Amino acid sequence: MPKSLVLTTFFLFTALLSFAQIDSAKTSVQADTAKKKVSKFDSFNQKAENLFKYIPVPLYSYSSEAGNIFGLAKFNLIHLSKKDTLSKPSKISEVVSWSTKGRINASVSTELSMHHDNILVNGYVNYKKQPEYILGIGNDVSLDSAHQVQYDRFQFVANPMFKVKPHLYVGVAFQLADYFSIKPDSNSFLIRDNVTGVNGGFEIGLGIAAAYDTRDNRYNPSKGVFVFTNFLGFPSFLGSHYQFSKFQLDCRKYFNPWLKHVIAIQAYTSASGGDVPFYELSLLGGDSRMRGYYQGAIRDKVLVDGQVEYRMPVWNIFGVTGFIGTGRVADMYSHLSLDGFYLSYGGGIRIRVDSKNNTNLRFDMGFGPHGVSGFYINFAEAF
Repeated sequence: MPKSLVLTTFFLFTALLSFAQIDSAKTSVQADTAKKKVSKFDSFNQKAENLFKYIPVPLYSYSSEAGNIFGLAKFNLIHLSKKDTLSKPSKISEVVSWSTKGRINASVSTELSMHHDNILVNGYVNYKKQPEYILGIGNDVSLDSAHQVQYDRFQFVANPMFKVKPHLYVGVAFQLADYFSIKPDSNSFLIRDNVTGVNGGFEIGLGIAAAYDTRDNRYNPSKGVFVFTNFLGFPSFLGSHYQFSKFQLDCRKYFNPWLKHVIAIQAYTSASGGDVPFYELSLLGGDSRMRGYYQGAIRDKVLVDGQVEYRMPVWNIFGVTGFIGTGRVADMYSHLSLDGFYLSYGGGIRIRVDSKNNTNLRFDMGFGPHGVSGFYINFAEAF
């Protein structure tokens, strides 16, 4: 090989090696810089999480029936006893909101785990004064038939359950409520047809509740199964103004196909029988199921719905979700048919607000055909 070619080859190799070293050093500097930035972000996020434990989150939304809605929300996961290392974290959540059109909503909800996870108590206490829209009773309703009704309600619900086998809990279902100051539109079908509940009333329900739970995290599960059911009777001897019964069944399954991605599936049904007031019928829609649909606009004695959600981490404390669901109502199960199902779909953003318990603050936007939409802010996953 000629000497000049050897020298040329040597110099080329040396130059390439130098460039590679420079590029490697540059990459190392960039990685260190990125690490510092991430560290600063993690440090800020830790401070924000600590602050979040004590300061409520301000909320704002708008709806035509309520106007501008302002509120505060608080969410905490705690261990009720430092000596109890087996119980999962208990949830305490508070929300208060008010609107420019006189709407008031105040609620405290809990999911308590006690005595080495042998006792579970879920429930809530709520007061609300608000106008809401009803399209009618039944599945075949139209926006043209919307009626407004305003009422005040105080409600207390509790389901204390005791572990009878691994993952299986059985206990008591209890509900107390008082509906008063009910004011429908003057031309409402509620008045015209003298619908049950138009005058309000007091109710006490008692029954049984059961749950089967193998989830790895109750508020942001990645695997496992959750099934909850309860049955309540509202007899006159307990003091109920109307005599009726209610049943619900909630089934959920979670898959972790790869990395930290999650596929969540839910099937839900509820039914009521007897002299059921219109405000205790099964309600389609809301911030957890059939998102996008105004809760209660569509209602009847029987409800079935289901949804699938894909949850994907993006970076650090941020993630995104996409969901699709369907559901409908009927006056009895035998009248359910494959046609008439409503479609719900949408997506959301997740921000982790409790790293220790891997729990998120969620922002969801749900849609349906013909301009149906809804925006929701809440803590923990929808299901």
